[in-house]
Amino acid sequence: MRVLVCTASRHGATAQIGAALAKALADNGVPADARTPDQVADLQGYDALVLGSAVYMGSWLPSARQLVDRVSGQLSGRPVWLFSSGPVGERGSDGSTPPVDASQVITATAARDHRVFGGRIERAQLGIVHRTLMAAMHIADSDERDWDEIAAWGKHIAEELLTGMQPETGPETEPGGAR
Repeated sequence: MRVLVCTASRHGATAQIGAALAKALADNGVPADARTPDQVADLQGYDALVLGSAVYMGSWLPSARQLVDRVSGQLSGRPVWLFSSGPVGERGSDGSTPPVDASQVITATAARDHRVFGGRIERAQLGIVHRTLMAAMHIADSDERDWDEIAAWGKHIAEELLTGMQPETGPETEPGGAR
């Protein structure tokens, strides 16, 4: 069993999440390779895929969506997990994070799960347009990644793979594990 952890990252924060997930998988008995979408031509040699993307203005990066298009014919029979990284700044009063538009990728991959992890923002790494936007939105530099949550999700994926668990299906669960 070998897993490809593939992350589309603009400034490295999402790639660090991918590396942490690959480490958590390996630490829990499932070998994993961390790659960028540009490094992946196909899924040969991999039994499962964990795909993540940085989120900008509610959208996944083009390289992650292009990877899905490129390997879509190879996903049948391979379990897929997705994650989004990047919501930063103030949350609603209920603690919710901004919505992430990954519904097309979830559908195209029949993903078992999609997680949204907080992101990191360092305005010094951004271009003038994004820096201005962050200032207008009163978003300060921050790192909202929860490394314990990320490691726990990696462990959960490893356990699912090692036990051969199928996602629950029933009256409250849709095929593919979505609730």
